[in-house]
Amino acid sequence: MGSEGGLEAVRFNITGFSKFHGVADNPTETLVSKLRNYIKEEGGPPILLESCTVLETAGKGALGRLLELLNGPLQPSALDTKAKSEVNGARGAGRKVLLDGAPRKPAQGKIIWIHLGVNGGASRFALERRAYNEATFRCPDEAGWQPWKEPILPEDGPLDFFRETVAPVDELVGALRKQGFDCAPSTDAGRFVCNYVYYHSLRHALIHGTESLFVHVPAFEVVGEDVQLEFVVALLRTLNSI
Repeated sequence: MGSEGGLEAVRFNITGFSKFHGVADNPTETLVSKLRNYIKEEGGPPILLESCTVLETAGKGALGRLLELLNGPLQPSALDTKAKSEVNGARGAGRKVLLDGAPRKPAQGKIIWIHLGVNGGASRFALERRAYNEATFRCPDEAGWQPWKEPILPEDGPLDFFRETVAPVDELVGALRKQGFDCAPSTDAGRFVCNYVYYHSLRHALIHGTESLFVHVPAFEVVGEDVQLEFVVALLRTLNSI
């Protein structure tokens, strides 16, 4: 839902990550830090940025700060009825989720969480559909934690259980390509801190009636800072209009 025609503006919350093993200067930290000023100086249609936050590249450290934001005073309250149970039986790699009632619509317009992470080996932007219930870190995170084949939430069951965004990934990719950005949908956000944070964010979104989307960006050496800032703004404006 966009802000045109008298509709309420989408409220965006953006996160990125700080440095981590092998990436001394994380481009997402720069993007998040510069986004507000960039939008102001660019002078296009308004974008309602509720928060811009850099998270520690550490599973539990990032999660603590993320949960503070997700449950902050400006966020919608939880369901009146609890999320009941996951459906028995796998469907593909994941399982459907049943709720004992529909997610409550936020009182102050749609809320979307956009999480940015870097993929040092990528040459284009990737919009992630899914996060898996598996923490398998290829190297220790910035706090020294290195889980291996652990469920992120044991109550969710097997490691191949996934949660999926309700954001219209294909529509977004198509619109962004038409604007000249090289991007693609993805069904695998890896198993490192990106996936760990996204999994928790998607679970929170399901319960609270918000939306969550993770986007992997290339290194600045591959796609420059200015183009990446343009891409993030184009993503937000596209989300604001659909």
